[in-house]
Amino acid sequence: MVAVVGPLMGLMSGTLVYYHCAYQNSSVVSLFADVFIVLLCSLAILGLLFRHMNIAVPVDPLHWQISQDAANSLFACLANTLGAAESVLRVAATGHDKRLFLKVVACLYVLSVIGRAISGVTVAYIGLCLFCLYLVAENSQTNDTCLGRLCGRRDATASVQEDT
Repeated sequence: MVAVVGPLMGLMSGTLVYYHCAYQNSSVVSLFADVFIVLLCSLAILGLLFRHMNIAVPVDPLHWQISQDAANSLFACLANTLGAAESVLRVAATGHDKRLFLKVVACLYVLSVIGRAISGVTVAYIGLCLFCLYLVAENSQTNDTCLGRLCGRRDATASVQEDT
């Protein structure tokens, strides 16, 4: 159950972003401004409530920071992803690997058609939904046994029980 909370929170946040940007025809700047206004008002109301109830809430700025290792790994992942994409496009552009060239052209054409058919926010929301479904399926404990049965694999606990 705990592994499902993260993807569901991401899906709910993505739904709100999609609604704000696609149906309200608002910009991302407007979205961030609205989010900060709601957060500021909520924190002000909670602060007034806690002050009225004489509850002291310590605010530690260290909880709002990420470690140097986390920042380095985040930017290393971003650099590796961009480097891999750049190298694939460089190899495809040389024309030596015709299969890779055709795959890149086909993918870019499909992305162009999708971009003309539906808005970028809709494509991003569909991608978020698919990613959340993937995370739920990957983290689901019941999914392991169902996939194992579909693939013809035996469950490890069943094989131990049969051996004894």
